[in-house]
Amino acid sequence: METHKPSNWNVPNALTTLRIVMVPFFGWALLTDGGDSILWRCVAFGLFTVAMITDKIDGDIARKHNLVTDFGKIADPMADKAITGMAFIGLSVIGELWWWVTILVLVREWSVTIMRLSVAKHVVIAANRGGKIKTVLQTIALGGLVLPLLQLDGALGVVGEVLWWAAALVMAAAVAMTVYTGLDFFKDAVKQRRAHKDAASV
Repeated sequence: METHKPSNWNVPNALTTLRIVMVPFFGWALLTDGGDSILWRCVAFGLFTVAMITDKIDGDIARKHNLVTDFGKIADPMADKAITGMAFIGLSVIGELWWWVTILVLVREWSVTIMRLSVAKHVVIAANRGGKIKTVLQTIALGGLVLPLLQLDGALGVVGEVLWWAAALVMAAAVAMTVYTGLDFFKDAVKQRRAHKDAASV
């Protein structure tokens, strides 16, 4: 019995495409005036927030209404990595995040994404609880660091500095989870790939 394949022209894919289109605008807003513009940092935070919300919405809609497509499977993780990657790179460019953190995280994220897509025909490696926790920690940390917390003055400046350090601590936890889940993913991928080969040879 032939199953009906959903069209690529659907709401989830439109939201995914919107996130991809938003990436350069988000980067421009974050980097305006070297990251010292309170207004544009707030705009960048707004764009980042919209991107994260639509990421949740499009996934829910696709699963609920059976609108999961091959385009969505590839574009959705790419859109996520693009917006968060731009946030990491932008924060390092303006000097509010160490470059080694950005490089470590991006190497892990893109290598996992590439490997997940390369083995997708043979095995499906679903995101585990650790990966979901990592994503939440990254989102919270990046959102906090994108805000112009260090640009605030007076009494607000003290509050901003406290919140910035709180975001930095969350980022430390996110980096730790990023490394841990990355190692766990590769171990699981090798294990499943080996099991698939053994099954195919029987």
